[in-house]
Amino acid sequence: MSDLHPFIAGLPKAELHVHHVGSASPRIVAELASRHPDSTVPTDPEAIADYFTFTDFAHFIEVYLSVVDLVRTPDDVRHLTFEIARDMARQNIRYAELTITPYSSTRRGIDEKAFMEAIEDARKAAETELGVILRWCFDIPGEAGLEAAAETARLALDLRPEGLVSFGLGGPEVGVPRPQFKPYFDAARAAGLHSVPHAGETTGPETIWDAIRELGAERIGHGTSATQDPELLAHLAEHRIALEVCPTSNIATRAVATLDEHPLKEMVAAGVLVTINSDDPPMFGSDLNNEYAVAARLLDLDERGLAQLAKNAVEASFLDPAGKAKLTAEIDTYTSAWLAS
Repeated sequence: MSDLHPFIAGLPKAELHVHHVGSASPRIVAELASRHPDSTVPTDPEAIADYFTFTDFAHFIEVYLSVVDLVRTPDDVRHLTFEIARDMARQNIRYAELTITPYSSTRRGIDEKAFMEAIEDARKAAETELGVILRWCFDIPGEAGLEAAAETARLALDLRPEGLVSFGLGGPEVGVPRPQFKPYFDAARAAGLHSVPHAGETTGPETIWDAIRELGAERIGHGTSATQDPELLAHLAEHRIALEVCPTSNIATRAVATLDEHPLKEMVAAGVLVTINSDDPPMFGSDLNNEYAVAARLLDLDERGLAQLAKNAVEASFLDPAGKAKLTAEIDTYTSAWLAS
């Protein structure tokens, strides 16, 4: 197979599963740690790579929350958000739905209105200055329980920022059953927000069924265990419920043992709408371009196959129809020009 990295680097892309704090590069994390010297997070960017080495999913959550704790002021929020968009622009990511956990920030004392103003200011600047369109998914940190669910729903619905398009659920799955969050998802959906919970990353297919039946999931975050249930795969394929697949993340958190064992190929073979994403890229030593290269190897794709993956993400996104048509055309134009050169 020819080297696909140059093609991937220039390919216009959308990303649907990427976390706000989890997208902080070592440079940004070190800057934030220097601002807040009481933190346990290293202030040396080179030391952060070692800090981002996880023993299991629980350890990943522990490290993740230590970085969350570095985002303490509206200026921290604004700086982080805009710098994430800058990193996305370098990868030719044109559109991204960034998963934000406002509860983690407001309960640490950031004024909720100032928080909303900070992310919106960064969103508008990113579009104007970098050409990156950002939208928000507000997610419940599942480990914090129903109090966090109620607060996340209140923040989403009472202070709804212009860029908010969806409502999610993250954090550990083990011991955090999906059905208990149904009232909050019902309220969010009634207000016009899309449902995009994590499910089936570290638990079995029943968690995915719960996300669909109880939470009205329109996309599934990860969905790694879907391949254990042929009926579920058929349901996902028939109803075009997309899976937000994050290959490197699944290895880093030990959700999947090795890349060669990753179920991506089975998902695609079953006709499921699959999108490729980076989840918490610097924490996993990856980025979206690298995830496309991983997918190309696992699925034995050429340039046209990679372009189709990029179009899958556009299809599964909550971008408006005109925006979808524009980005899809951009992908086609780029691919045709590349193949003709």
